[in-house]
Amino acid sequence: MSIIYVGTYTQQLPHVAGKAAGILIYRFDAETGVLHPLGVGVDVINPSFVTLSANRRILYAVQEIGEYAGQPGGAVSAFTIDPASAALTLLNTQPTHGAHPCFVSVDASGNWLLVANYSGGNISVFPIAEDSSLGAATHVVPHIGVPTHHDAPHPHSILHDPQGQWVLVPDCGLDRIAVYKLNSERGMLIPNDPPWVKLTPGAGPRHLAFHPLRADRLYCINERNSTLTTLAYEPAAGVLHELQTLSTLPDSYTQSNSCADIHVHPSGRFVYGSNRGHDSIAAFAIDEEHGTLRSIGHLPTAGRTPRNFAIDATGRWLLAANQDSDSIQSMHIDVATGELQAGPISAVASPVCVFIQPEL
Repeated sequence: MSIIYVGTYTQQLPHVAGKAAGILIYRFDAETGVLHPLGVGVDVINPSFVTLSANRRILYAVQEIGEYAGQPGGAVSAFTIDPASAALTLLNTQPTHGAHPCFVSVDASGNWLLVANYSGGNISVFPIAEDSSLGAATHVVPHIGVPTHHDAPHPHSILHDPQGQWVLVPDCGLDRIAVYKLNSERGMLIPNDPPWVKLTPGAGPRHLAFHPLRADRLYCINERNSTLTTLAYEPAAGVLHELQTLSTLPDSYTQSNSCADIHVHPSGRFVYGSNRGHDSIAAFAIDEEHGTLRSIGHLPTAGRTPRNFAIDATGRWLLAANQDSDSIQSMHIDVATGELQAGPISAVASPVCVFIQPEL
């Protein structure tokens, strides 16, 4: 069995009727696909995205809020994990200097934590102390440009490349994927040359995933035009080139939709993306030679607004968080074909982010 940490919404917001009590903890049975609740991890406001330290002893979570401690901006917190119960204890909290942080990640060295502030339009960098607590931000990098379909820049996620050389940040307001070098001594993000790749106007790049077996391919889910883009990647230079863009929707679907999350199967043979509106997981097969994609179908999530999802270490289960119907749908993955089959549905309040870790 594995431990599942679920980031949630706890407040009524314009885009969600949040009703969770904080970070939720479950035990996942990989034989049956069932989630067994272990209790509320911690009562924290809108912990919409969570991640773990490399040693799996610390959980980091954003607080997707517009004001923290009387100042504009959100917050990010560090929690110790009890190895016996998986329960969380707060270490400390830092302001993110940007409103509504929506993503948090740790660099390969384990010394730096990065946060994407959606409404703030910026990226924050924090030092991680020896006790795994967070120091004050060392750098806050604004995204600057003319939005193509939003009112402002909106960085939505952060991906470190497999070599630990570059930091990639899709911005769904600017239709760009920005590329930075992280100065590991000063905790500063330095723009690459070129500083970004531009996608189709109105695409809304949101989340990224590298191919697990080859360093020259990665995939981007585009929120606004419901597409998935295959990109060629030059690891030495940190340069991206668009190779292919496919719809995440069936040809017959004509209603509104927006995409959210993307993950590559551990085998490197399949890619999956979430559709909000069509309320499904789109599945794609990866061409072994070129790394490009071919649609292999869609499976409904048996709920509304599938946000983030996760694939377990065995590659046999995909867990999709239905944000607006208070459930997580377990889907069985056929490891030979990549096709999905509906499994158990677990009641989970306002789930956003599903993070799976091995048994402690």
